[in-house]
Amino acid sequence: MKKPKTAGRHENKKGQALQSERAMIAGIMEGSPEAIGVAVVRLDCGCRKMAAVDKNGDPASKVIIYRDGAESVCGQCQADNGAVFRVTCAFIDWEEPAPGPEERAALELKVLGPRPVPQ
Repeated sequence: MKKPKTAGRHENKKGQALQSERAMIAGIMEGSPEAIGVAVVRLDCGCRKMAAVDKNGDPASKVIIYRDGAESVCGQCQADNGAVFRVTCAFIDWEEPAPGPEERAALELKVLGPRPVPQ
């Protein structure tokens, strides 16, 4: 079955967004030598919030909020700074070697909170 042309464009944009996200994570890690990971929060508007996390679960960088291919973040994020109720996905991208499962779970709870968020 042949895919519609718009499906290919959507997949391409999604792939570009993930590449951009990976580049941002790498840049944050590079600029934060004490970081063991980067917390990534994706919002329903398409904006993302990211910050490096140290071994204690404390911030190891400033929080960066951005939107792919845009001069600035969306109007919603400007108004509410990426409110938690608009989060669609949240996770920590761990630097290798990553902490053990128990330590990762404890740090994720501290950094991202107790609310389960789909990934």
